[in-house]
Amino acid sequence: MSCDLTGSTSIIIPVYNEEKTIIRLVNSVLDRPEVGEVIIVNDASTDSSWQELQTFADNPRVKLFQHEYNKGKGAALIFGFAQASCRFVLVQDADFEYSPSEYPLVLQPLADDLADVVYGSRFMGTPGMVRFFRHEMGNKFLTFWSNVFSDINLSDMETCYKGFKREVIQNLNLCSERFGIEVELTAKVAAARILRIWQVPISYRPRRYNQGKKITWRDGIAAMWHIFRFNVLESKSKFYKKPWSEVLPPPPDFQ
Repeated sequence: MSCDLTGSTSIIIPVYNEEKTIIRLVNSVLDRPEVGEVIIVNDASTDSSWQELQTFADNPRVKLFQHEYNKGKGAALIFGFAQASCRFVLVQDADFEYSPSEYPLVLQPLADDLADVVYGSRFMGTPGMVRFFRHEMGNKFLTFWSNVFSDINLSDMETCYKGFKREVIQNLNLCSERFGIEVELTAKVAAARILRIWQVPISYRPRRYNQGKKITWRDGIAAMWHIFRFNVLESKSKFYKKPWSEVLPPPPDFQ
């Protein structure tokens, strides 16, 4: 029987220049019963995002933070992960490419103790808007090379929807300040070998560049460097704060 998810999850939302969507997005997140707290890190937006976010200043379920200068998505996530206090932690982008209605898909394997980390995959046959061919092939290309070096078989390494048990995400030593955070998370989760990683199908509604999409081909080139860096060059002894035996109980035996 599936475990109850009510109030179980800290949602981490990095924000940079999302004035057009941020109010509706946060309201849709707060409407979800799984959400115990929403941690929003405004990465020095130059539009009115921070002013818009003051709508939630008195909401006890919302924690607002602001960087004094733009550091990047990775830096915002790393800061947000450290603030989380619920059982599970899930990343949410500040637009509507990913739907909060699908939180249960990502969180249920964590709640049922089938997984320690869950990836919501856009490439497992779910319906949705037709995507840009080069973008999708670029994502699959990066996922392929990430799989080659990390030796796990993901279908969507770059997905936003990554869910974690809180003690797992807070045991990772993370340093990538920009979009390299996706590669770093995957490399360090995979290198642990003890962590149970699941993937589940999710839908995806990509936005266009005239709607505020920020990632570019330069970030794809940087991702290839990070794949090599974190899987080959970096010392795995520095990936984690504590040995996993001190963080997680032994996984349940198969029945």
